[in-house]
Amino acid sequence: MNNNNNKVNVALIQMSCSQDPKENLDKVVELIDRAAKSGANIVSTQELFRSRYFCQIEDHQYFQLAETVPGPSTEALSKLAAARGIVIIGSLFERRAPGLYHNTAAIIDADGSTLGLYRKMHIPDDPHFYEKFYFTPGDLGFKSFDTRFGKLGVLICWDQWYPEGARLTALTGAQILFYPTAIGWHPAEKAEYGERQHSSWETIQRSHAIANGVYVAAANRIGHEPAPEGHQGEGIQFWGQSFISDPSGQIIAKAGIEEEQILMAECDFAKIDVQRTHWPFLRDRRIDAYDNITKRYID
Repeated sequence: MNNNNNKVNVALIQMSCSQDPKENLDKVVELIDRAAKSGANIVSTQELFRSRYFCQIEDHQYFQLAETVPGPSTEALSKLAAARGIVIIGSLFERRAPGLYHNTAAIIDADGSTLGLYRKMHIPDDPHFYEKFYFTPGDLGFKSFDTRFGKLGVLICWDQWYPEGARLTALTGAQILFYPTAIGWHPAEKAEYGERQHSSWETIQRSHAIANGVYVAAANRIGHEPAPEGHQGEGIQFWGQSFISDPSGQIIAKAGIEEEQILMAECDFAKIDVQRTHWPFLRDRRIDAYDNITKRYID
């Protein structure tokens, strides 16, 4: 880490998306630039910010939304990172090779260089979240990136439900876990299940902060995105509520449900050692007793 100050300002971009990829890229660049002018050191986009959430259906035409890395998005974000001296985490639909696509985050340092990629490891296949049709599971593992403003770990959306991913990333030295996200309600289920669904999502991520003694930052999208034309369904109502929690799991900043927002909070890395020495979970881990964690199920 090149930052001499333990305190950094983290910003999350929460926005709605149109059907025009260029329009979405221009919008996120403008919002990140505004965040930088407001004092942000590290800025994360939401998941797949260049398009609407196309995984509501399985349709080969949407592979056309993918791009190479490096490509148009990383070039624009790298230019902005260098100009403003900020770290940017950009979530992209990556075209790695013909027939090989990933849900990927590019980690761009404050000099504009791409430090590396994280490819989403856990791929869902639920009603209107048909990601297995589009994305190959990640093959880069769980890791952190040593940026100018701290050591960052990145996971993506469905990864946020898995304590294993959070733990392994934290064990590489990550001080903040970022979760670019696209999650929301099925409109027909919202009245009955909406509150508990959102509570579960927030709670599991706060638990990663507690169990690992790290900051957690989840950037979600907003807005109702209808089912693609010609397809049945009520679409998805993305619930926003991006948040940043401290190493004790307390939420220190939270966005609204429907508002486009630059959510920003100060993260003091000195609190990580304080938290871990008072709640020494890493010290007391029984690493000699966890062999079975690599099994699917213990019969």
